[in-house]
Amino acid sequence: MEDFKDNMLPLLPIRGITIFPHMVLHFDVGRPKSILALEAAMVKNQTIFLVTQVDHKLENPTLEDIYRIGTVSKIKQILKLPGDTIRVLVEGLYRAEIDQVVSEDPYFECSVKVHSEIEVDKTAEVEALMRQAISAFEDYIKLNNTIPDEILLTVTDIDEPGKLGDVITSYLVLKQENRQELLEAVNPIDRLKKLLEIMAREIDILKIERKIGMKVKRKIDKMQKEYYLREQLKVIQEELGDKDGIQAEVDGYKKKIDKAKPPKDVKDKVLYELSRLEKLGTNSPESGVIRTYLDLVVDLPWNKETKDVEDLDKVKEVLEREHYGLEDVKERILEYLAVRKLSKTMKGPILCLVGPPGVGKTSIAKSIANAMNRKFVRMSLGGVRDEAEIRGHRKTYIGAIPGRIIYSMKQAATKNPVFLMDEIDKMSSDFKGDPADALLEVLDSEQNYNFRDHYLELPYDLSKVLFITTANTLETIPRPLMDRMEIINISGYTDEEKVHICSRHLMERQLKENGLDKENLSISEKAIKDIVNHYTRESGVRNLERRIGAICRKAAVEAAKNKNIKIKITQQNLQKYLGAPRYKYEEKSNKDQVGVVMGLAWTAYGGDTLAIEVMPMPGTGKLELTGQLGDVMKESARAGYSYVRALAAQFNIDPDFYKVTDIHVHVPEGAVPKDGPSAGVTLITAMVSALSKRPVRSDIAMTGEITLTGRILPIGGVKEKSLAAYRAGIRTVILPGENKNDIDKIPDNIKKKINFIFADRVEEVLDIALKGEIK
Repeated sequence: MEDFKDNMLPLLPIRGITIFPHMVLHFDVGRPKSILALEAAMVKNQTIFLVTQVDHKLENPTLEDIYRIGTVSKIKQILKLPGDTIRVLVEGLYRAEIDQVVSEDPYFECSVKVHSEIEVDKTAEVEALMRQAISAFEDYIKLNNTIPDEILLTVTDIDEPGKLGDVITSYLVLKQENRQELLEAVNPIDRLKKLLEIMAREIDILKIERKIGMKVKRKIDKMQKEYYLREQLKVIQEELGDKDGIQAEVDGYKKKIDKAKPPKDVKDKVLYELSRLEKLGTNSPESGVIRTYLDLVVDLPWNKETKDVEDLDKVKEVLEREHYGLEDVKERILEYLAVRKLSKTMKGPILCLVGPPGVGKTSIAKSIANAMNRKFVRMSLGGVRDEAEIRGHRKTYIGAIPGRIIYSMKQAATKNPVFLMDEIDKMSSDFKGDPADALLEVLDSEQNYNFRDHYLELPYDLSKVLFITTANTLETIPRPLMDRMEIINISGYTDEEKVHICSRHLMERQLKENGLDKENLSISEKAIKDIVNHYTRESGVRNLERRIGAICRKAAVEAAKNKNIKIKITQQNLQKYLGAPRYKYEEKSNKDQVGVVMGLAWTAYGGDTLAIEVMPMPGTGKLELTGQLGDVMKESARAGYSYVRALAAQFNIDPDFYKVTDIHVHVPEGAVPKDGPSAGVTLITAMVSALSKRPVRSDIAMTGEITLTGRILPIGGVKEKSLAAYRAGIRTVILPGENKNDIDKIPDNIKKKINFIFADRVEEVLDIALKGEIK
C-alpha cells in the first residue's frame, strides 16, 4: 500500500454505479457540488476519486453517506448537455481508500491511500480459480443475452487474477452491496473466490428466470396457435357454409329433441332457440344461456315413464316386508293401483302423511316407489321461503335456474316418479313470495297437467306423478293447500308394534352397521320392552334405533377383543349397556283420593297420563291455576268452575262456596307446558270431588272437552291416550260418546284389557268416577 497524503484529489460521490479498475464508463453529473469537483479534477491532471453512495436516493450526501473505498479514475472526456448536465467518460485506475478529508465545501477533497494490486504467484490453485471464473462467466453470458459473445474472448486473454476479477465484475448485473464487496476485496485470490460465489448464485437465479420465461412463452405460443387455428377453422367453415362452426351442435340438439318426443309446442320452442343460437354465433354471451336452456329441455322426460307393477299381491308383499303397520297408507296405495289397472286415465293422487317424527313417513314413500317399480325423488321443503325455489327464475336474470320441481323431474328421468315433498309444514314466506302459493298448482290434479316453470316457459305435465307430502302438524299448512291433498293421519306406534319393528327391522340394520351378527348379540323381548318404556319417549322408533345402536357399539368393543363372544341382553344386564333408565311413566295410585283425577293427554311423543289436583281452602272465591297451563286449558278450567258453581247444590256442595273458598288447580310437572280442551271433564271431576269430599276411583282415567252446559265433546288422539292408560295400569277409561268409532284403531290386545265407557254428559262421568252417594 502506498501513501499519497500530499496528493489531494477531488472526491465525487456517484449514485447507483460502482467503478472498478480497468473499467471505462460514462455517466451524467448534474449536482453543483459534483460539477465543481469535476472542474477541479480537470485542473489536477484530470484525476478524480470516485466513491459510491450508500443510499442512491440522497441528493446531498455527507461523508457518512458514502463508502470508504472507491476508485481513482482518469477523466477521458467531458461533454456538456442541455440543462446544466455534464456527461463524463472515465477510466478506473486503481483502488484507494479515504485517508483524510481536507474540505467538504465547495466540493469534497481528500487525501487517499492507494491499494496497489497485490502480485500473486500463479499456483495451481490460482489457475484453477481463474478457469472457474471464466467458465462461470461463460455460463452467465449464455443465460444473459445482453452481453456480446466477443467479451468472452477478451476475458480469456487476461492472465492476471486481480484484473480478471475486475473485468468480469464490470460486466455483471449485481446489487450495489455485492459490487462494493468485490471492490473492497483487495487480495486478488479473495476477490476471485467472492466473485465465484456471487456468480454461482446469479446463474441459479437466471436459470429459474429462464425456466419461468419458457413456461410463459409456451403458454402464449399455445394461445396464439389455438387462436390462429380457430380463425383458420372459422374461414374453412364459412367457405363450407357452416357458420361459426355450430351446425354440428345444432344437429345434435335436433336429434336429442326428436328422441325425447315432446309435444309440438315444446319442439317449436326448441327449434326457435336453435335458430337464435345459429344467428348469435359462439362468441356471444347469450349463446351460453341458450345452450343451458336447451340442455334442460332435451333432458326432461317428456314421454318416458316406467311401467307400474300390476300384481297387487306383490306390491302388498313389498310394503309389508319393508314396513310394519301404516295400514292406511298401504291400503290407499293398493286402491290407487287397482283403479289405475282398471282405468288407464286416472290421475296420480296427492297424499299428505301427517304424524309425529320417526313413524316412517319418509321411508314409506321410498317403499311405495320400490313396490310400484317407480323412480323416487325427494325434495325437502323445510326452511324454503322463496317462490322461485318452486317455479324457478326467469331467464332474463343472470344465473337463472329452473325450480326444484322441474329439476327433480329431470333427475328422475321419468314422468311418473314417486315425488316426496318432505316437511311441507315447515315452509315460510318473505318478500320474495310464498312457496305455498306456488305449490297450489303443483298439488292440484286438475291443474298440474299444465305446470309452467318460470325458467322453462313451457307447459309440463305432472298429472302422472304420485305426489306424497309429509308433515308433523296441519296447523301451519295453509287451508287452500291442505284442501288439495288427501290427508292420511299416521299415529304413533304401540309398545307391541315398537317391539315388533325393533326385532324385525332395527336390530338387523344396526347389527349390520356395527359389523355384528345374530351370533354375537341378541336382545330379549322383555329387554326391548324396557328400552321402549324406560329409555325412549316418542311416537316413532328413531330414538329406539339409537339406543339399539348404542348397545351394538358397546357389544362391538367386546367382540373386537373376543370374536367368539356371545352377548345376550336381558332385563338384568340392560343398565350395564344403557345406564340408568331415563323415563318413568306415571302409574295409577292404589288409593282413592279426594280432588285427584287421572287425565289423559296427547303429546308429540304419544299419549301420556296427566294427574290433575284440586285443593279448596278458605278465602274469597279465587280460582288459582298453576302448572304452565295454556290459554285453552285455562278457559276449560274456568268453564268447569262455572258449571260446578251453577250446579253446586245438585252435587251436595255449599252454594256459597265461591264466596268463602279459594280453589287451587295444579297439574304436576310444572316445567312442561300443557294446553288443549280435552282436560275439561277431568277438571270438573276433580273440582266436584274436592268440594264435595268424595274420593275419585284410582283405577279410572278420563278425557273429553266440556261445554258450559255439561255436554262432553269429542277429542283426538284416542289411540295414544288409551295406550298411555294401559301403560299406567288403568283398566277403565271414560271417553266422549262421539269417539266410539275411534276405538277401532286401538289394537285388539289393548281393547280386551281396558273397559271403555262412553259418556255424553258430565253427570254420567261423575256418577261413575266418584265414590259415595250424594246426601
